[in-house]
Parts: sequence; structure tokens; C-alpha cells
Amino acid sequence: MNVNMWNHATTQENVEMLRARGVKIIDPAEGYLACGMTGAGRLAGQEDIVAAVREVLKTQRDLDGETVLVTAGPTCEDLDPVRYITNRSSGKMGYAVAEAAARRGAKVILVSGPVNLEVPAGVERIDVRTAKEMHRAVVDRIANTSIVIFAAAVADYRPAEQRAEKIKKSDAPLTISLEPTTDILTEVAKNKGQKIVVGFAAETDYVAENARKKLSAKNADLIVANDVTAEGAGFDHDTNIVTLFSRDGRDLALPKMSKSEVAQRVLDEIVRLRSVLHGSAALKRSGV
Repeated sequence: MNVNMWNHATTQENVEMLRARGVKIIDPAEGYLACGMTGAGRLAGQEDIVAAVREVLKTQRDLDGETVLVTAGPTCEDLDPVRYITNRSSGKMGYAVAEAAARRGAKVILVSGPVNLEVPAGVERIDVRTAKEMHRAVVDRIANTSIVIFAAAVADYRPAEQRAEKIKKSDAPLTISLEPTTDILTEVAKNKGQKIVVGFAAETDYVAENARKKLSAKNADLIVANDVTAEGAGFDHDTNIVTLFSRDGRDLALPKMSKSEVAQRVLDEIVRLRSVLHGSAALKRSGV
């Protein structure tokens, strides 16, 4: 296209939107244009286009032989046969992680709360509804896994009493007693052995401080944290803005990108951590 068309603010905004959604953009070449002007706007060279296509189609298989368990979506905690407590999790981030792990060669088990998403190809999905059901599904399958990624937004509390009949409306205030649910991440990480355990942290303030506390308190290897109040991050978006807090002290802040891209970056960090942590363990065993 004409160089002025390419450089126009509207064009560039649309290109950046496509990049954020995971579209691979091949920038135009520079040179003499059909309109008589000189600048960016020429069709990229054949070699550049072929190289970009090959890069996109190249499949990483660095998770061959791994069994990855991913949790995703919300849980629903019943008050009565009509009402329940839940949260705004769409499950999109967890499903993106499951899909990316399967493409990289892993056997993937996806334990999913109630969401309206298609099961990624090659992924085994286990449907659950409550925090208790998710806990049981994870415990039953954890023994043979090597990587566990807790992307689900599990309810921290559930009603202490589940009414058998619908609670009737009245003019009087209603008090509901809540009790804590089992912390699945903490329970798994406590006896993780050689497993890599990853947690997600949806925060609204002091993101770094809260993520680091969670990393230490829960004995995780990696925490993926985001500010759910930030534009383009949080629930229901196709994009996310996260920082990866690793057990070896590395903090990696990522710009806004598609959740599919975030999933790949999370898996990249898991692969790196596996090498660092397991390499250190091997050195200790050998007495080096």
C-alpha cells in the first residue's frame, strides 16, 4: 500500500490490535512504490513470507513425555437449589494453557469448572462444578503428572450450610455463614516431589507483593499474576497482562498479548525452570 496509508494512525492501531490477538504480521518492505512514492508499503519478499510461515508452523515438542494437569474456570458453591456463589472466570486462560501444552507434545488433563468453551484437540477434560469436586478430581489424577498448572478460580469459601429448599425472600436481613474450601494448590505443592507446580494470582492491588507471598507460602515454582482491573486483562478478555514470578527469583513482566501467547510464555518459563531446578537437584545428588 501507499507509505502514507501504512503509516496512518488508524492502520497502525488496527495492526497492533491484530498482533495483540495473536495474528502474525509480516511488515511491508521499503522501496519504490507503484504510486511513485518511496517508503514502506511494498509486498514483503517471497523469502521473508516463506520464513514467517515456517516459523508459525514450527511445532515445539519440548513437552514430549510430560503429563500436564491444568485446572480452569470457576467453581459454583450452592446456597440452595436455586442460588450459588461463583466468580467471573471464563476459563479462557486455562484452556489456552491446556491447548498450548498439548501442541508442545504433552499429555494434558484439563479439570474444568462450568464454562462455555470447546475442549482443545488432544486434551482430556474432566468436568467439575464445586471446589470439593475439583479437589477430588485433582487428587485422583495427580500421581502420574509431572507439571500441574492451577489456572482455575476456585472459590475460597463455600456456604457452611446448603439449604435443601429455596431460601424465601423476606424483609429481614439474611446472614450466610461461609467456611473455607480446601486450598488445592497448597496441598499439592506440599508433597510435590519433582513436579513443577504453577499457580495463578488474580489481584486488584499490590500485585508483585501478593504474588511473591503466594509463591513462598504455597511452595509453588511459578506464580502467574495479573491485575484484573487493568484494561485488557482479567476476566472474559481474549488478552491478558501478566508477570511471571519464578522460584529462582526471576520476575518476567509481559506486555498485553493474547491469552494464547501468554500460555506459550508460561510454558517457556516452565521448561526453563524444569531445567534449572532439576539440574540443581541432580548436582546435589551427585555431591557437586
